[in-house]
Amino acid sequence: MSIIEPELTALKDNLLDMLNLVIGQIEKCKESIHSIDVKLAEEIMENEKKINNQELSIDRDCENVLALHTPVAIDLRFVLSALRISNDLERIGDNTNGLARFVKQNSKEINKKLLEEFRLEKMLEILSSMLVGMKEAFKDENSVLAKETLKKNELFDDFNKKALKTAESILKTQSTNPKIILRLFSIVRALERSGALAKNIGEEIVFYVEAEVLKHNKKE
Repeated sequence: MSIIEPELTALKDNLLDMLNLVIGQIEKCKESIHSIDVKLAEEIMENEKKINNQELSIDRDCENVLALHTPVAIDLRFVLSALRISNDLERIGDNTNGLARFVKQNSKEINKKLLEEFRLEKMLEILSSMLVGMKEAFKDENSVLAKETLKKNELFDDFNKKALKTAESILKTQSTNPKIILRLFSIVRALERSGALAKNIGEEIVFYVEAEVLKHNKKE
């Protein structure tokens, strides 16, 4: 075993832990939205600190590996990918925090029917399945699974287009507080961005495993 191996293993374990944290946040968001559960929303907001701390820890670990061991080839790609993946996960965590804050602040003005019209639970379900797939792909160094999973991001474009039409329709025909409708639409946009971040994670896994760059590749 090389000197760098234990540190890379620890870094991988930390990143898998962070993935589990963010997946857990998404699942809690689904439940919070489904039940309009303020206590669960508060728990999500509190857990955001753990995700931020995890990102900082991974950043420090990556900096130490780069400074002390000067990794090359696949080891270097792994460290660079770990840095970018942790940043993407932190941003997804920010979006779940924003959704939880919305539930907490507007629990008395929203209802299940309104939330269902914007299909937030379905978007969260797809996002969760993407990250679960990415976790397995990262753990097993499975670039094929990563490529298959990142394709799910295409589903978010359709959700976004339909949400715009839904928002326009409700604003014209219902007496719902316009601020609530606009906030719901902004949450859909945030979840669409989270889908793009999950896709980025898949691209980083492919880069790490195969040394193949998928970013800005129209065919992929």
